[in-house]
Amino acid sequence: MNVSRPAVHPVEAPPLTGAAVHGPRVRMKDVQGMPGTKGGLFLRLSQFIFAIISVSVMATTNDFRYATAFCYLVLAVGLQSLWSLSLAFVDIYALLVKRSLRSYIVIRLFTIGDGITSTLTFAASSASAGITVLIDNDLDRCAVSHSTRFETATAMAFISWFAMSLSFLLNFWSLASR
Repeated sequence: MNVSRPAVHPVEAPPLTGAAVHGPRVRMKDVQGMPGTKGGLFLRLSQFIFAIISVSVMATTNDFRYATAFCYLVLAVGLQSLWSLSLAFVDIYALLVKRSLRSYIVIRLFTIGDGITSTLTFAASSASAGITVLIDNDLDRCAVSHSTRFETATAMAFISWFAMSLSFLLNFWSLASR
C-alpha cells in the first residue's frame, strides 16, 4: 500500500506586539468636567462668576484694607478669576473646533494651576471667615463694620473654591489614570 503521507512543516507564530500582549489601548471617554467638555466650561464659568462676585462685594466696602486676611482674599480670588477665565476661553475654543484636550502636558498644567489656585483660595477664605467671626461674634462690631458684606464675600469665595476643587479632582483623576 502506497499511501502518501502529508508533510508537516512547522509555521512560526508572528512575534507578539505590545498591543497583543496587553490588549489594545482604549482611551477613556470624555467625562463631563474635564478640560474641553461642556461640564468643564460650566465649572470654569461658575468659578469665575463666584470669584468676581466675591471680589466685587469685598471691593465695595471701604474698610476691607484694614484686615490682612481680607486683602489676601481679594488677591487670591482675583488670581483665581483670571485663571478660571483664561481656561474658560481655552474650553470654549476646544468646544468650537471640536478638539479634545487630552494632552498629558496640558492636563498636567491645568492640574497644577488648579491645585495652586484652589489652595490659595481656600486659605484666603478660611482666614477671612475667621476674621469675620472675630468681628461679628467676639468684638460685637458688626453694626460699625460691613460684616454682612464680609460674610457674603467669604461665602462666595468658598463656593468658588468648591467649584475649583471639583475641577482639580477631575483633572488629577484624568492625569493619574494615564
